Amino acid sequence: MTIHRLLATVLLGVCLSASAQGPAYPDRPVTAIVTFPPGGSTDMIARAIAPRMGEKLGQQVIVENKAGATGAIGATYVRNAPPDGYTFMVASIGVYAVNPHLQKKMGYDPSKDFDMLTIAVRAPNVLIVNPGLPVNSVAELIAYLKKNPGKASFGTSGAGSSDHLTTALFWQNTATSGIHTPYKGGAAVLADLMAGHIDASFQNLNVVVPHVKAGKLKALTITSEQRSPLLPNVPTVGEAGLKDMNVYSWQALAAPKGIPPVVKAKLHAASSAALNDPQLKAKLVDQGFEVVANTPQEATRFQAEELARWKKVIEVGGITVD
Repeated sequence: MTIHRLLATVLLGVCLSASAQGPAYPDRPVTAIVTFPPGGSTDMIARAIAPRMGEKLGQQVIVENKAGATGAIGATYVRNAPPDGYTFMVASIGVYAVNPHLQKKMGYDPSKDFDMLTIAVRAPNVLIVNPGLPVNSVAELIAYLKKNPGKASFGTSGAGSSDHLTTALFWQNTATSGIHTPYKGGAAVLADLMAGHIDASFQNLNVVVPHVKAGKLKALTITSEQRSPLLPNVPTVGEAGLKDMNVYSWQALAAPKGIPPVVKAKLHAASSAALNDPQLKAKLVDQGFEVVANTPQEATRFQAEELARWKKVIEVGGITVD
């Protein structure tokens, strides 16, 4: 065999091998399924990172909203999608760690049906009260609740929401009680709280900051490990003497179970690059979010811890969505 024929044979083998492996991922647009309607925190995070992920992947990342059943409809859609990397999910703590303990019939299992890619961001909750309530600290609120058991109303954005579960955890950890007043969203809670129709609430940091700074609400504590630069005078739950009260609302990315390792690595790299983009990261921090952007292994471990934690809170509190 001549040297030319030998080279031709080798080149043919390389071409056939490449052809057998198929086109390189991705060779077409990728879809990010948001499990909630447009306009919320989860949707905002998805639309912020999608263009930057697209630049890293070399293909457009299209954001599509599939809302309903507290995120379960979108999660079920992603569960049933091919595990090829062309569909992934952007969802919140409710989808990954709360729904299984509250919804009797779900089309997905968060522990078995997804490959976690990363915890994208997290944001603590702030315990806020109406300025007219005669308390100025967590200790004073606890004393007030014990003096008036089952009378103070705590507004939440719905049964099973992050703020509802934080409220339940607070009652359990302080041996106090109150009236759970569920709304259809955080905006309605804030409006009634400022109007004096309810007494207290745990709400996401990013939505309460302007109202606290304007003096329309009193912030007693924040559920993070460190104080927030957005509310530097508000003590953490640890400083307020509360144990096991570090609570975050969080958004994460996940793909259908069984995604090829190489594809999974590419999606994770793209999301990490997007979240750590200096301009976007600064913007998110200004809005009250902390960028996490951890590894798939870290995200999986964190999700398991959150599932166990909120299962206990829900069972002890007898919480239902009915």
